[in-house]
Amino acid sequence: LFVLRGHDFARRESGLAAERIVAEGNLKTIGARMFPGLGAGEKVGTELDMLAVTQSRALGRALGDRELVDISPDVLARRSIKCAEEIGRIRKACDAVHAGHLALVSCLRPGMSELELAARVENAHRLAGHDGMFFMRMPDFVMGRGPLASGPNLRRTSGAVYTITGTGLSAAVPAGASRRIMAAGDLVVVDIPTCVEGYHADQSRTYAISRASPRDLELFGRLREVSDHVLDHLTPGLTAGDVYARALERATALGLEASFLAFESQPAARFVGHGVGLELNEPPFLVRDGTETLQAGMVVTLELHVMEPDRLPLKLEDTVHLTPAGVEILTRSPRELTVVTPG
Repeated sequence: LFVLRGHDFARRESGLAAERIVAEGNLKTIGARMFPGLGAGEKVGTELDMLAVTQSRALGRALGDRELVDISPDVLARRSIKCAEEIGRIRKACDAVHAGHLALVSCLRPGMSELELAARVENAHRLAGHDGMFFMRMPDFVMGRGPLASGPNLRRTSGAVYTITGTGLSAAVPAGASRRIMAAGDLVVVDIPTCVEGYHADQSRTYAISRASPRDLELFGRLREVSDHVLDHLTPGLTAGDVYARALERATALGLEASFLAFESQPAARFVGHGVGLELNEPPFLVRDGTETLQAGMVVTLELHVMEPDRLPLKLEDTVHLTPAGVEILTRSPRELTVVTPG
Protein backbone atom coordinates (compact mmCIF):
# COMPACT_ATOMS: atom_id res chain seq x y z
CA LEU A 1 0.00 0.00 0.00
CA PHE A 2 1.49 3.32 -1.09
CA VAL A 3 0.40 6.20 1.13
CA LEU A 4 0.72 9.80 -0.03
CA ARG A 5 -0.09 11.30 3.39
CA GLY A 6 -1.01 9.98 6.82
CA HIS A 7 1.47 7.10 6.91
CA ASP A 8 1.13 6.55 10.67
CA PHE A 9 -2.66 6.55 10.41
CA ALA A 10 -2.52 3.96 7.61
CA ARG A 11 -0.29 1.71 9.72
CA ARG A 12 -2.78 1.87 12.59
CA GLU A 13 -6.00 1.48 10.64
CA SER A 14 -5.34 -0.55 7.49
CA GLY A 15 -4.79 -3.93 9.10
CA LEU A 16 -1.79 -4.54 6.84
CA ALA A 17 1.65 -5.52 8.08
CA ALA A 18 3.91 -2.49 8.53
CA GLU A 19 6.36 -3.66 5.84
CA ARG A 20 3.54 -3.60 3.27
CA ILE A 21 2.82 0.10 3.83
CA VAL A 22 5.12 2.57 2.08
CA ALA A 23 5.11 6.35 2.45
CA GLU A 24 5.44 7.55 -1.13
CA GLY A 25 3.67 10.28 -3.07
CA ASN A 26 5.55 10.34 -6.37
CA LEU A 27 3.60 8.49 -9.05
CA LYS A 28 6.68 7.71 -11.13
CA THR A 29 8.43 6.18 -8.14
CA ILE A 30 5.35 4.15 -7.28
CA GLY A 31 5.01 2.99 -10.87
CA ALA A 32 8.66 1.93 -11.06
CA ARG A 33 8.41 -0.08 -7.84
CA MET A 34 5.16 -1.80 -8.72
CA PHE A 35 5.82 -2.31 -12.42
CA PRO A 36 9.55 -2.37 -13.23
CA GLY A 37 10.64 -2.05 -16.84
CA LEU A 38 8.96 -0.35 -19.76
CA GLY A 39 5.99 -2.71 -19.75
CA ALA A 40 5.13 -2.62 -23.45
CA GLY A 41 1.94 -4.62 -24.03
CA GLU A 42 1.09 -4.85 -20.33
CA LYS A 43 -2.18 -3.60 -18.85
CA VAL A 44 -2.80 -1.94 -15.48
CA GLY A 45 -6.32 -1.81 -14.11
CA THR A 46 -7.88 0.97 -12.06
CA GLU A 47 -11.30 2.56 -11.52
CA LEU A 48 -11.24 4.99 -14.42
CA ASP A 49 -14.77 6.26 -13.79
CA MET A 50 -13.52 7.82 -10.54
CA LEU A 51 -10.42 9.54 -11.97
CA ALA A 52 -10.32 13.09 -13.25
CA VAL A 53 -8.77 13.47 -16.71
CA THR A 54 -5.66 15.10 -15.23
CA GLN A 55 -5.22 12.24 -12.75
CA SER A 56 -5.66 9.65 -15.47
CA ARG A 57 -3.07 11.34 -17.67
CA ALA A 58 -0.57 11.62 -14.81
CA LEU A 59 -1.04 7.96 -13.95
CA GLY A 60 -0.62 7.01 -17.59
CA ARG A 61 2.68 8.87 -17.79
CA ALA A 62 3.93 7.15 -14.64
CA LEU A 63 3.16 3.72 -16.10
CA GLY A 64 5.31 4.11 -19.20
CA ASP A 65 4.17 2.03 -22.14
CA ARG A 66 1.51 0.15 -20.21
CA GLU A 67 -2.16 0.50 -21.07
CA LEU A 68 -4.48 1.82 -18.36
CA VAL A 69 -7.76 -0.11 -18.39
CA ASP A 70 -11.01 0.28 -16.47
CA ILE A 71 -11.77 -2.41 -13.87
CA SER A 72 -14.69 -0.61 -12.19
CA PRO A 73 -17.29 -3.17 -13.35
CA ASP A 74 -15.24 -5.98 -11.80
CA VAL A 75 -14.71 -4.08 -8.55
CA LEU A 76 -18.40 -3.21 -8.26
CA ALA A 77 -19.45 -6.79 -9.01
CA ARG A 78 -17.23 -8.08 -6.19
CA ARG A 79 -18.54 -5.42 -3.83
CA SER A 80 -22.18 -6.25 -4.56
CA ILE A 81 -22.00 -9.40 -2.40
CA LYS A 82 -21.63 -8.42 1.25
CA CYS A 83 -19.94 -10.44 3.98
CA ALA A 84 -21.27 -10.72 7.54
CA GLU A 85 -19.11 -7.84 8.77
CA GLU A 86 -20.41 -5.57 6.03
CA ILE A 87 -24.01 -6.51 6.80
CA GLY A 88 -23.32 -5.67 10.44
CA ARG A 89 -22.14 -2.19 9.53
CA ILE A 90 -25.18 -1.62 7.33
CA ARG A 91 -27.35 -2.65 10.30
CA LYS A 92 -25.65 0.05 12.36
CA ALA A 93 -26.39 2.57 9.64
CA CYS A 94 -30.04 1.47 9.66
CA ASP A 95 -30.10 1.96 13.44
CA ALA A 96 -28.83 5.51 12.90
CA VAL A 97 -31.57 6.18 10.34
CA HIS A 98 -34.15 4.93 12.84
CA ALA A 99 -32.78 7.31 15.47
CA GLY A 100 -33.63 10.12 13.07
CA HIS A 101 -37.18 8.80 12.73
CA LEU A 102 -37.59 8.74 16.51
CA ALA A 103 -36.34 12.31 16.74
CA LEU A 104 -38.80 13.39 14.05
CA VAL A 105 -41.89 11.93 15.69
CA SER A 106 -40.91 13.61 18.96
CA CYS A 107 -40.56 17.11 17.51
CA LEU A 108 -42.54 17.54 14.26
CA ARG A 109 -45.16 20.27 14.69
CA PRO A 110 -46.92 23.07 12.83
CA GLY A 111 -44.79 26.21 12.67
CA MET A 112 -41.51 24.31 12.32
CA SER A 113 -39.41 24.90 9.22
CA GLU A 114 -38.17 22.10 7.00
CA LEU A 115 -34.66 23.23 7.84
CA GLU A 116 -35.19 22.89 11.60
CA LEU A 117 -36.72 19.44 11.14
CA ALA A 118 -33.81 18.32 8.97
CA ALA A 119 -31.37 19.61 11.59
CA ARG A 120 -33.15 17.63 14.32
CA VAL A 121 -33.11 14.46 12.23
CA GLU A 122 -29.48 14.91 11.18
CA ASN A 123 -28.40 15.61 14.76
CA ALA A 124 -30.00 12.35 15.89
CA HIS A 125 -28.23 10.53 13.07
CA ARG A 126 -24.87 11.94 14.15
CA LEU A 127 -25.40 11.06 17.81
CA ALA A 128 -26.24 7.51 16.69
CA GLY A 129 -22.92 7.16 14.88
CA HIS A 130 -23.52 8.61 11.40
CA ASP A 131 -20.18 9.58 9.84
CA GLY A 132 -21.68 12.89 8.70
CA MET A 133 -21.43 12.37 4.97
CA PHE A 134 -22.21 9.85 2.27
CA PHE A 135 -20.46 8.60 -0.83
CA MET A 136 -21.85 8.56 -4.36
CA ARG A 137 -20.08 7.29 -7.48
CA MET A 138 -20.44 10.72 -9.09
CA PRO A 139 -17.39 12.94 -8.51
CA ASP A 140 -19.35 16.14 -9.25
CA PHE A 141 -22.44 15.19 -7.20
CA VAL A 142 -23.72 17.71 -4.63
CA MET A 143 -26.86 17.23 -2.52
CA GLY A 144 -26.24 18.35 1.04
CA ARG A 145 -27.39 15.88 3.70
CA GLY A 146 -30.34 14.35 1.84
CA PRO A 147 -33.88 15.00 0.60
CA LEU A 148 -36.57 16.37 2.88
CA ALA A 149 -39.68 18.10 1.58
CA SER A 150 -43.14 19.08 2.76
CA GLY A 151 -46.40 20.33 1.30
CA PRO A 152 -46.06 21.78 -2.21
CA ASN A 153 -42.28 21.29 -2.14
CA LEU A 154 -42.95 17.57 -2.55
CA ARG A 155 -43.88 18.17 -6.18
CA ARG A 156 -40.88 20.41 -6.91
CA THR A 157 -38.12 18.08 -8.04
CA SER A 158 -34.82 19.57 -9.15
CA GLY A 159 -33.42 16.51 -10.90
CA ALA A 160 -30.39 16.37 -8.57
CA VAL A 161 -31.48 12.78 -8.01
CA TYR A 162 -34.28 10.94 -9.80
CA THR A 163 -36.66 10.99 -6.87
CA ILE A 164 -38.40 13.46 -4.56
CA THR A 165 -35.68 16.00 -3.84
CA GLY A 166 -37.09 19.00 -2.01
CA THR A 167 -35.85 22.41 -3.09
CA GLY A 168 -32.89 23.02 -0.77
CA LEU A 169 -32.03 26.43 0.64
CA SER A 170 -31.09 27.86 -2.76
CA ALA A 171 -30.41 26.90 -6.35
CA ALA A 172 -26.75 26.38 -5.39
CA VAL A 173 -27.69 23.05 -3.76
CA PRO A 174 -31.20 22.33 -5.10
CA ALA A 175 -32.12 19.34 -2.94
CA GLY A 176 -33.05 18.90 0.69
CA ALA A 177 -34.81 21.03 3.25
CA SER A 178 -35.92 24.60 2.59
CA ARG A 179 -36.98 27.38 4.95
CA ARG A 180 -40.65 26.62 4.30
CA ILE A 181 -42.79 26.73 7.45
CA MET A 182 -44.88 23.59 7.79
CA ALA A 183 -48.55 23.58 8.77
CA ALA A 184 -51.10 21.15 10.16
CA GLY A 185 -52.23 18.75 7.46
CA ASP A 186 -48.92 18.88 5.58
CA LEU A 187 -47.33 15.74 4.24
CA VAL A 188 -43.58 15.39 4.84
CA VAL A 189 -41.20 12.98 3.11
CA VAL A 190 -37.80 12.32 4.69
CA ASP A 191 -35.12 10.49 2.68
CA ILE A 192 -31.95 11.44 4.58
CA PRO A 193 -29.42 8.58 4.44
CA THR A 194 -26.73 7.62 6.92
CA CYS A 195 -23.21 6.21 6.75
CA VAL A 196 -21.73 4.31 9.70
CA GLU A 197 -18.18 2.95 9.59
CA GLY A 198 -18.17 3.56 5.85
CA TYR A 199 -21.41 1.70 5.03
CA HIS A 200 -24.74 3.26 4.14
CA ALA A 201 -28.44 2.91 4.86
CA ASP A 202 -31.22 4.41 2.77
CA GLN A 203 -34.77 4.81 4.05
CA SER A 204 -37.70 7.00 3.05
CA ARG A 205 -40.77 7.58 5.18
CA THR A 206 -43.87 9.73 4.74
CA TYR A 207 -45.41 11.65 7.63
CA ALA A 208 -48.49 13.81 8.13
CA ILE A 209 -48.65 16.67 10.61
CA SER A 210 -51.70 16.37 12.90
CA ARG A 211 -53.91 14.64 10.32
CA ALA A 212 -53.89 12.72 7.04
CA SER A 213 -56.66 12.64 4.48
CA PRO A 214 -58.55 9.37 3.96
CA ARG A 215 -57.37 9.35 0.33
CA ASP A 216 -53.71 9.65 1.31
CA LEU A 217 -54.08 6.86 3.85
CA GLU A 218 -55.74 4.68 1.21
CA LEU A 219 -53.08 5.42 -1.41
CA PHE A 220 -50.27 4.75 1.03
CA GLY A 221 -51.89 1.46 1.96
CA ARG A 222 -51.78 0.43 -1.70
CA LEU A 223 -48.17 1.58 -2.01
CA ARG A 224 -47.28 -0.50 1.02
CA GLU A 225 -49.07 -3.45 -0.58
CA VAL A 226 -46.92 -3.10 -3.71
CA SER A 227 -43.79 -2.98 -1.56
CA ASP A 228 -44.84 -5.99 0.50
CA HIS A 229 -45.66 -7.98 -2.62
CA VAL A 230 -42.27 -7.29 -4.20
CA LEU A 231 -40.37 -8.06 -1.00
CA ASP A 232 -42.31 -11.29 -0.47
CA HIS A 233 -41.17 -12.51 -3.89
CA LEU A 234 -37.65 -11.06 -3.97
CA THR A 235 -35.32 -14.05 -4.26
CA PRO A 236 -31.90 -14.83 -5.73
CA GLY A 237 -32.07 -15.63 -9.43
CA LEU A 238 -34.41 -12.81 -10.41
CA THR A 239 -33.09 -10.14 -12.72
CA ALA A 240 -33.25 -6.44 -11.90
CA GLY A 241 -35.85 -6.10 -14.65
CA ASP A 242 -37.96 -8.85 -13.07
CA VAL A 243 -38.19 -6.81 -9.86
CA TYR A 244 -39.25 -3.67 -11.72
CA ALA A 245 -41.84 -5.63 -13.73
CA ARG A 246 -43.28 -7.27 -10.61
CA ALA A 247 -43.66 -3.88 -8.91
CA LEU A 248 -45.36 -2.35 -11.94
CA GLU A 249 -47.63 -5.37 -12.36
CA ARG A 250 -48.81 -5.16 -8.75
CA ALA A 251 -49.25 -1.39 -8.90
CA THR A 252 -51.36 -1.78 -12.04
CA ALA A 253 -53.51 -4.44 -10.39
CA LEU A 254 -54.15 -2.03 -7.51
CA GLY A 255 -55.17 0.82 -9.81
CA LEU A 256 -51.92 2.77 -9.39
CA GLU A 257 -50.50 2.47 -12.91
CA ALA A 258 -50.88 6.18 -13.78
CA SER A 259 -49.52 7.42 -10.45
CA PHE A 260 -46.82 4.82 -9.78
CA LEU A 261 -43.33 6.38 -9.80
CA ALA A 262 -44.84 9.52 -11.39
CA PHE A 263 -43.43 13.05 -11.22
CA GLU A 264 -45.03 16.36 -12.08
CA SER A 265 -42.66 17.66 -14.74
CA GLN A 266 -40.52 14.72 -15.82
CA PRO A 267 -41.09 11.14 -16.97
CA ALA A 268 -41.88 8.47 -14.43
CA ALA A 269 -38.92 6.79 -12.77
CA ARG A 270 -37.64 3.69 -14.53
CA PHE A 271 -36.16 2.05 -11.46
CA VAL A 272 -37.48 0.73 -8.16
CA GLY A 273 -34.28 0.46 -6.16
CA HIS A 274 -30.51 0.18 -6.04
CA GLY A 275 -27.67 -1.48 -4.21
CA VAL A 276 -26.29 -0.05 -0.96
CA GLY A 277 -22.86 -0.52 0.60
CA LEU A 278 -19.66 1.51 0.53
CA GLU A 279 -21.61 3.88 -1.70
CA LEU A 280 -25.18 5.06 -1.22
CA ASN A 281 -26.14 4.10 -4.78
CA GLU A 282 -24.29 1.16 -6.29
CA PRO A 283 -25.09 -1.96 -8.34
CA PRO A 284 -27.38 -3.72 -8.70
CA PHE A 285 -29.76 -1.08 -10.06
CA LEU A 286 -33.34 -2.35 -10.20
CA VAL A 287 -34.18 -0.75 -13.54
CA ARG A 288 -36.74 -1.54 -16.20
CA ASP A 289 -35.39 -4.31 -18.46
CA GLY A 290 -32.29 -4.65 -16.24
CA THR A 291 -30.41 -7.89 -16.92
CA GLU A 292 -28.24 -8.18 -13.79
CA THR A 293 -29.08 -11.29 -11.77
CA LEU A 294 -29.70 -10.85 -8.05
CA GLN A 295 -27.65 -13.00 -5.70
CA ALA A 296 -27.73 -13.90 -2.03
CA GLY A 297 -25.63 -11.47 -0.02
CA MET A 298 -26.68 -8.39 -1.96
CA VAL A 299 -28.12 -5.42 -0.08
CA VAL A 300 -30.59 -3.34 -2.05
CA THR A 301 -33.26 -0.75 -1.53
CA LEU A 302 -36.85 -0.96 -2.68
CA GLU A 303 -37.70 2.68 -3.40
CA LEU A 304 -41.31 3.35 -4.42
CA HIS A 305 -43.62 6.35 -4.62
CA VAL A 306 -47.01 7.29 -6.00
CA MET A 307 -48.30 10.69 -7.06
CA GLU A 308 -51.79 11.28 -8.38
CA PRO A 309 -52.57 14.41 -10.43
CA ASP A 310 -53.25 17.38 -8.15
CA ARG A 311 -52.11 15.43 -5.08
CA LEU A 312 -48.81 15.23 -3.25
CA PRO A 313 -46.51 12.21 -3.57
CA LEU A 314 -46.23 9.48 -0.98
CA LYS A 315 -43.02 7.49 -0.64
CA LEU A 316 -41.76 4.31 1.00
CA GLU A 317 -38.19 3.02 0.82
CA ASP A 318 -36.40 0.26 2.70
CA THR A 319 -32.95 -1.28 2.74
CA VAL A 320 -33.07 -5.08 2.59
CA HIS A 321 -30.60 -7.98 2.70
CA LEU A 322 -31.16 -10.67 0.09
CA THR A 323 -30.70 -14.16 1.57
CA PRO A 324 -31.09 -17.64 0.03
CA ALA A 325 -34.57 -17.78 1.60
CA GLY A 326 -35.73 -14.29 0.63
CA VAL A 327 -35.26 -10.84 2.12
CA GLU A 328 -34.47 -9.48 5.54
CA ILE A 329 -35.66 -5.90 6.01
CA LEU A 330 -32.81 -4.01 7.69
CA THR A 331 -34.47 -0.61 8.08
CA ARG A 332 -36.42 -0.40 11.33
CA SER A 333 -38.85 2.52 11.21
CA PRO A 334 -42.60 1.77 10.88
CA ARG A 335 -43.56 1.19 7.25
CA GLU A 336 -46.69 3.30 7.36
CA LEU A 337 -47.91 6.83 6.79
CA THR A 338 -47.16 8.10 10.29
CA VAL A 339 -49.49 10.81 11.58
CA VAL A 340 -47.60 12.93 14.10
CA THR A 341 -49.85 14.67 16.60
CA PRO A 342 -47.93 17.35 18.53
CA GLY A 343 -48.11 16.91 22.29
